Amino acid sequence: MSAGRFNLSALAVRERSVTLFLIILISVAGLVAFFGLGRAEDPPFTVKQMTVITVWPGATAQEMQDQVAEPLEKRLQELKWYDRTETYTRPGIALITLSLQDQTPPSEVPEQFYQARKKLGDEAKNLPAGVSGPMMNDEFADVTFALFALKARGEPPRQLVRDAEALRQQLLHVPGVKKVNILGEQAERIYLSFSHDRLATLGLSPEAIFAALNSQNVLTAAGAIETRGGQIFIRLDGAFDRLQQIRDTPIIAGGRTLKLADVATVERGYEDPATFLIRHQGEPALLLGVVMREGWNGLALGKALDAETASINQSLPLGMSLTKVTDQSVNISAAVDEFMIKFFVALLVVMAVCFVSMGWRVGVVVAAAVPLTLAVVFVVMEATGKNFDRITLGSLILALGLLVDDAIIAIEMMVVKMEEGYDRLKASAYAWSHTAAPMLAGTLVTAVGFMPNGFAQSTAGEYASNVFWIVGFALIASWIVAVIFTPWLGYTCCRTESPRRPATPRCMTPRAISASVGC
Repeated sequence: MSAGRFNLSALAVRERSVTLFLIILISVAGLVAFFGLGRAEDPPFTVKQMTVITVWPGATAQEMQDQVAEPLEKRLQELKWYDRTETYTRPGIALITLSLQDQTPPSEVPEQFYQARKKLGDEAKNLPAGVSGPMMNDEFADVTFALFALKARGEPPRQLVRDAEALRQQLLHVPGVKKVNILGEQAERIYLSFSHDRLATLGLSPEAIFAALNSQNVLTAAGAIETRGGQIFIRLDGAFDRLQQIRDTPIIAGGRTLKLADVATVERGYEDPATFLIRHQGEPALLLGVVMREGWNGLALGKALDAETASINQSLPLGMSLTKVTDQSVNISAAVDEFMIKFFVALLVVMAVCFVSMGWRVGVVVAAAVPLTLAVVFVVMEATGKNFDRITLGSLILALGLLVDDAIIAIEMMVVKMEEGYDRLKASAYAWSHTAAPMLAGTLVTAVGFMPNGFAQSTAGEYASNVFWIVGFALIASWIVAVIFTPWLGYTCCRTESPRRPATPRCMTPRAISASVGC
């Protein structure tokens, strides 16, 4: 090492107290980051699809296609990132699925959906009379973290929905919960049954009954009264809010006024056949789907939900229960446990190989480089907003086999130079002056191999981009550890080796010479 030339490895060895402080600081920061990182089963990605539903009672499938779907499709084709639409029509309903281009930037997707809503809203005025909609839905990115089944023996579905709404409000207060959806709710219906023969006898038609109901079930603004203190609004409220009000609706038949209950049977019921039914363990139930906030720790949310549901079950009335059906935290825990197992296996393999081939001191130095490198990676992940998920954990497992390469090169070079007669300081500095640049080049070349994942402009690229970033973080961190901390660890752990002497031929050993002289 030439005098005056900067050498980072030598500096780290000379400033041993600073280097030790940095090792402790990075280790603690990495440990804190490890427990603070968000945990999820899959990384978040942007869904670039939106559904549009339009209803026109009485229209044929062809009419829905020609007069409703086609005008809406033409307006959607004006979008900047438009890719295609898929339309399904049947009598009375049209379902359009809008797909944006796969390379649409995630930041552009909300704006494109907003423009789609504007264009469809403008086109709605030109649709035939009687058309309901279009109704748009673009909330496909929410993934249900946990499902809970709410059951109550003998309780009517309407009351069960009210109980589910109360529990929904409780679950929303759990830290990390973004929203709670109620699934399996049966739509209520008011059924009107009458005899056509009886109506004919009274001179009534079904249309007259429907017209009477429609004219009664309205809310009408009747103006306002101006006062010195402000306005008093007047409203004529004829809307039905009780079943008996429907039964008492006046019907004119043959010059007489009858109640609806005199000519028909009015009953409250549910949609039959039901569009959506849920049964859990053979019993009718409602499902409460919990959606986790982005970047939240799934393991912490799972524990919080378990504590909250245990508290809820203690306060529920007899016969009602809230049971967990699925829980994503179980899968997250299994993935993290798998990573930890592979981490310790990799650490043991590296130590065993180094112990056998290079001695136990070198094995300790190389083994220490692995957790130190991972600590740096965890800190960078925390700073850049990365979470533990299927992709990042897989990337870390992939990187485990690459983390020790630079450390092995650095410590082996140090040991070789010590055996050649270098003192510990000069041998530790050799890693920077002769191997740092080649190691960095090899590290960057390896990282570049994963670059297509990191910069692919597609949904798959968005999903798997962290492969490049995590492996890149790990490789750069391993190089930094190899040129700064590994020389210090080697200086601390490895003793000075005496210089190697050239091998002496067996026939020239002192013992051989004495034997020959004695002859």
